[in-house]
Amino acid sequence: MIGAIQVGLGGWGRSWARDVVPKVPGVKAVGYVDAAPAALRKAQRQLGIDKALCFTSLKAAAASVEADLVIAPVRTAAHAEVVAEALSLGLHVLVEKPFARTVKEAKRLVAAAERAGRVLAVSQNYRHYEAPQAVAGLIKAGRLGRPGLVSLDFRRNPPTGKFPYFDMPDPLLGDMAIHHFDLMRMVLAAEPVRVACESFNPPKSRYDGDAVGAALIEFEGGTLVSYRGSWVSAGAPTPWAGEWAMDFPGAQVRWTSRNTDRKRLTPDRLVVARPGKPPERPKLAPVKLRDRQGALAMIRTAIETGREPAWFSSGRDNLNSLAICEAAIASAAKGGNWIEIADIVG
Repeated sequence: MIGAIQVGLGGWGRSWARDVVPKVPGVKAVGYVDAAPAALRKAQRQLGIDKALCFTSLKAAAASVEADLVIAPVRTAAHAEVVAEALSLGLHVLVEKPFARTVKEAKRLVAAAERAGRVLAVSQNYRHYEAPQAVAGLIKAGRLGRPGLVSLDFRRNPPTGKFPYFDMPDPLLGDMAIHHFDLMRMVLAAEPVRVACESFNPPKSRYDGDAVGAALIEFEGGTLVSYRGSWVSAGAPTPWAGEWAMDFPGAQVRWTSRNTDRKRLTPDRLVVARPGKPPERPKLAPVKLRDRQGALAMIRTAIETGREPAWFSSGRDNLNSLAICEAAIASAAKGGNWIEIADIVG
C-alpha cells in the first residue's frame, strides 16, 4: 500500500481527495496539507477527513505520518516549491500539469528527483483514455504508414461565473494546451522539432491573457500538426481532448476523447476513413482506470516495480510537452516566428 500525502485542498484538490485517491487500489491517503486553515476545515466538513490527518505544512505532515508519495494538485506557481520539498523529504511526487513554469525550472526538478532516486510524475490525465491509446497503437503497428498532416481543434464556450483561469497570463497556451501537446507526442511517438504560433485575446473576453491561439508544430519524421484552440468560442464545444483529423497515405483517422455531456462521460470515438470505402470503427480496448485515476495508478506501478509503465508521464518525459507550450508562447510574442525546441530545452 502506497501512503500518500495530498498537498492542496482547494476545489480541484477536494476533487482529488474525493474522486481520485479513494478509487485507486493500492493507494491510501495518510495526510492532507494546505497552508490555509479554512481550506482544511472545508475539506474536513465536506469530505469527512479526520482532523488529525490535516496539517498546514508538508514538513509537519511528513514528520507525523508514514508516507511514500506526495500528490500535488496546487496552482502552477506553487509546483516547484512543493515538488522540491517533497523530494528533499525522500518522497515520490505526482504533480499536476504543467509541472513547472518554465522548462529551465522543470529540468532542475527532474535533476533533483534523479539525485534523490525518487519518482517524479506529471498528471497528464488525458493519456488515460481509449481513443488516444488506440491511435498510438495504430501508428506503432505501422499499417497506415506515418501521418503527414494532423489537424486538432479545441473549442470551449466562454465560462460564466467564477473560473480559475481568468487571471492566468497564458490560459490557453500556458495551461490548457499542454494536454493537447502531450497527446501529440504520445500518439505520434515522436518529438517536436519547432513551433510557430500566434495568439490573441478577443474583445470582451474575461481572461487577462490570450484565450485564443493557432500553432504549427513540426515533429520528427516530418509530421506537421495544425492546432487551433479557443477558450471563448461561440461554436459547438469540442470534447476536452479536442477533435483530431490525421491524414495518412490512403486513409484519414478521426477521433475524439474525454467528452463530457452534461457532466457525463460519453465514449471516445475513432473512425478510419478511406476513399470509396465504408468508414471503419475499430473496437476500443477499455481503460480500467481513466483520467487522473490512471495517472495515479501509473506512479503507483512505477514506485512498486521500479519501471515506467505504458502511458506513464515522468518528469523527464514531460519536458518536451512543456517545451511546446514555452515555444508557442515565445513564438506568439515574436509575431509567429518559428522557435526551435532545441533552443528551449537546451
